[in-house]
Amino acid sequence: MSLRFVIAAALLTIGSPCLAQTVPTARSTVASRDLTPAYTADARSGLRVTKGSGTLPNEHGQVWREYDVSAYTTRVKESDKPQQAIVDWILRETGTDVWFAEPLGILSANTTTLRVYHTPQMQQTVRDMVERFVNTADEPHALGIRLVTVGSPNWRARAVSLLKPIDVKSPGVEGWLLTRENAAMVFEELKARADVREHSAPRVEMINGQSQTLARTQPQRYLRGVQPRTDGLGFELLPGQIEEGYSLEISPLLSLDGKTVDAAVKCQVDQVEKLVPVVLDVPVVGQGPRVQIQVPQLVSWRLNERFRWPTDQVLLLSCGVVANPAADAGGGLAAMNPFGASKSRADALLFVDYRGVAGEVALPKGAQP
Repeated sequence: MSLRFVIAAALLTIGSPCLAQTVPTARSTVASRDLTPAYTADARSGLRVTKGSGTLPNEHGQVWREYDVSAYTTRVKESDKPQQAIVDWILRETGTDVWFAEPLGILSANTTTLRVYHTPQMQQTVRDMVERFVNTADEPHALGIRLVTVGSPNWRARAVSLLKPIDVKSPGVEGWLLTRENAAMVFEELKARADVREHSAPRVEMINGQSQTLARTQPQRYLRGVQPRTDGLGFELLPGQIEEGYSLEISPLLSLDGKTVDAAVKCQVDQVEKLVPVVLDVPVVGQGPRVQIQVPQLVSWRLNERFRWPTDQVLLLSCGVVANPAADAGGGLAAMNPFGASKSRADALLFVDYRGVAGEVALPKGAQP
């Protein structure tokens, strides 16, 4: 070992600052405080890796906290990782950047404990979110989800006085809040139209904070290309497949006082408008020297946003005039298509309302949208 190397290592050790506060030794102290540089196996890369100071930085006053989440996770039987919902909602509340930039932050969870290392202000935000999970009713909550499509967006002309607009960040998406009575009126107006189809009206029962997915898809198969055969005798065709249809995922989270509900809504639509044929001059085994492959012409649409509204009101979302999965197909997908079987576009509407703890009646049947 060269003298220069020994001196550099000694200076690094002597100059290491002593932090005013550290997290508990069992969690943060590295077994060795040796700061001798360790290099990768390939020293030519110049990558310098050290063992660090042995303590977590807390220049911004970060503190370590552990939250007992077992009261919530033991209620969730359908998920292998129920704690993931808590982590996901914390990230929605705080954003992801605060955990991967300065100041240093740590967020980790298992089925019993959520471990957090961050500033006191961030710890308070995390605590408020965790309490919404562990201090809610043990019974599942009921959520009404109604999916409707309208051939024309002109339904707004008659409903405008009943709609209270809300801010929506997703391009092309509009949102409104309605009283339950007004939501029922709007729905009755829609049912009187000839271009309206109601596709799904489930009363979903789910544990607070967990996700529920409603999906209808069907594979669209095609020939996407050719490749040389392993035996060197010509080429072989490559099959392709696209899942055509729609998927709606929703995760509701009730406030502590039960007066508001947050919902993360994720929706995606994929439609194959047509398969564009392309003729290739290659010898495919079992066929002639010319074969035809297909290039899919896709129309897709995505929504991924969080909404908050009072539990005594109804959230209405318009996804805009969007693609209809296989709207012109005559097979099984056309029959199950939630966006209409005769038109390639439609205004997709989503009614969402909180209906209380499962087993309890939140509102009279006639007042439901």
